[in-house]
Amino acid sequence: MRLGQFLSYAAGMRVALCQVPISSDPAVNLGRAKAALGDAAAAGAELAVFPEGTQAHFGSDLRAVAEPTDGAFCTGLAEAARDHGIAVVAGVFEPGPGDRVYNTAVAFDAGGDLVAAYRKIHLFDALGQRESDKVAPGDEVVIAEIGGLRIGILICYDIRFPEHARALVARGADLVVVPACWAAGLFKEEHWVTLVRARAIENTVWVAAADQVPDRSEPPSRAPTGSGRSMLVDPMGVVRLDLGPRAGVAVGDADTAVTAEIRADLPSLLHQREDVFGRH
Repeated sequence: MRLGQFLSYAAGMRVALCQVPISSDPAVNLGRAKAALGDAAAAGAELAVFPEGTQAHFGSDLRAVAEPTDGAFCTGLAEAARDHGIAVVAGVFEPGPGDRVYNTAVAFDAGGDLVAAYRKIHLFDALGQRESDKVAPGDEVVIAEIGGLRIGILICYDIRFPEHARALVARGADLVVVPACWAAGLFKEEHWVTLVRARAIENTVWVAAADQVPDRSEPPSRAPTGSGRSMLVDPMGVVRLDLGPRAGVAVGDADTAVTAEIRADLPSLLHQREDVFGRH
């Protein structure tokens, strides 16, 4: 990392966390996403962050619902982004190798143009789940240029890997977004809150994490359905927004002037010992 990398900052951004229930039906989910985008735009948001798998929940036939990024679901999101004049990051499924899919976060700018697509690198083969049975891993760290900000993208389980978030910040990310479907379970909510805050604190960066909540109209499933607690966290680890367990849309400001002030007082990024630990 170079000193100059942390001395100039873009303008801030008004960010909406869209904590929505996810159905097995992509058409239902697209309708919910459009409604949430309307609420976010009405509150003055410039970027709306949706959960992992906004297209369909994990109990669905993912191969059957998977589409390329110019398919019907993404096209609908792009049109809604353009209609409302608001950028969008949301989770979808793309066709992958063999009978697997890619777990992808797409980013559309306020004009509805696709500016990035990140394929989840770290797959959730833990706590009785095997995401890799149905999902192929990506292998590229991705940053989206949206509204003058550099926005790094993680998906759910990626939040457990600090080197991934640090790689985004090393590439100049002003904001890290985390679409998620964080499974419920023993200590899971505590892990989620701790990890989202930790990634913000250790990188002195804003983090906007959007989780699913269960769709109560769907049959019960052993697959992850989300547990809420979508959060906007500032570079000191202060939770500026927390949506709790229920569906909703909340809007807050990711102010990069705050980032500059905090990094001036707490320049930990400049104190990395690359001579000892190497470059991250």
